[in-house]
Amino acid sequence: MRQVRRGPAAPPGGQGYGGVPQQPSYVDGQGYGGYDGGRDDGYDSGYNTGQVYGGGGGGGGGTGGPRPAPNWRRRIKVTAITVVTVLVVTSVATYFWADSKLNREVDLSKVIDRPEAGEGTNYLIVGSDSRAGMTAAQKKQLHTGSAEGKRTDSMMILHTGSNGPTLISLPRDSNVTIPSYKGSESGKLYPATGRQVKLNAAYAEDGPELLVRTVEANTGLRIDNYVEIGFAGFANIVDAVGGVELDIPQDIKDSKSGADFKKGTQTLNGEEALAFVRTRYALAGSDLDRTKNQQKFLSALANQVATPGTVMNPFKLYPTMGAGLDSLIVDKDTGLFDLASMFWAMKGVSGGQGTSLNMPISGNTGNGNLQWDTAKVKQLVQQLKNDEKVTVTGK
Repeated sequence: MRQVRRGPAAPPGGQGYGGVPQQPSYVDGQGYGGYDGGRDDGYDSGYNTGQVYGGGGGGGGGTGGPRPAPNWRRRIKVTAITVVTVLVVTSVATYFWADSKLNREVDLSKVIDRPEAGEGTNYLIVGSDSRAGMTAAQKKQLHTGSAEGKRTDSMMILHTGSNGPTLISLPRDSNVTIPSYKGSESGKLYPATGRQVKLNAAYAEDGPELLVRTVEANTGLRIDNYVEIGFAGFANIVDAVGGVELDIPQDIKDSKSGADFKKGTQTLNGEEALAFVRTRYALAGSDLDRTKNQQKFLSALANQVATPGTVMNPFKLYPTMGAGLDSLIVDKDTGLFDLASMFWAMKGVSGGQGTSLNMPISGNTGNGNLQWDTAKVKQLVQQLKNDEKVTVTGK
């Protein structure tokens, strides 16, 4: 057994030889290094604590002591804070990036004599035949032609409220009366003359502001947000999400739009999707059937965009947002949250939580335009204004 033998007493002053404190020597019971292993009067019956060498006790401060257990609660907290911080910074950066891409070119403050606002929110969604930014090769590939300017190729009212979304197609051949209006560029007031035209003529005459004015004057429904997209942007969005799966209701072949489809479920790329929504002459019902197909496809597109596979995947989300935002034209008061609400509402229509219909039609006018059913339109608008469940039907 190891014992501690105290050395000679230190001289006065407490110092050992040469001013160094005298340390105890260690011997075992059999003698070691020439020292007598016997017990003497200086034997210390206590165990050495290690403090002579400054080694410390069992607190883990010296070599060979146990390591402290990792503080997992603190590590989890730090990791969570880091992840949340990264998400917040990324979200804020994405918001400002996306907001800067919006083309806020439409000024609804120029629209005069507007109806009173009702419950819920009303979007006027317009697909234009704008070829802006398209190359000659793209125009040929997408079968758009090279017409100057732009016209409305499709128009829809999307109402969102407490009774689910309602999507109403406005056939471009609808017979409407051009009301009094203020020129979007000149600011000049043009009085009403009772002139009746096709609905898409309003856009061709003085752009989005007159189209909104005409829709409001002929329906009595106030438009809260205006959203427009051109040919190229539409095709780019479809390609960015990897195509859209759609059930084609019948065989379609239309040389003017470039559509060539067999009946059945298939995935359409951007070029095919544009051909499908523009198809008119291959359908028996002409403009009314075309608007039904447009509703069906836009709902399917919204359903594809608003999925975790797109929203949670930056490699899909950013190209999709970039393709859409670059080509969208909105009014000055429409923001990203308005657009998000619009897409979610259209997803709801596709998922069966909403209603879709054409504006009720009573027949044709003498010049071939589609005449709205006045009584049904009045009832429909009243239900939308009151944010009631829509019971009106249209072809």
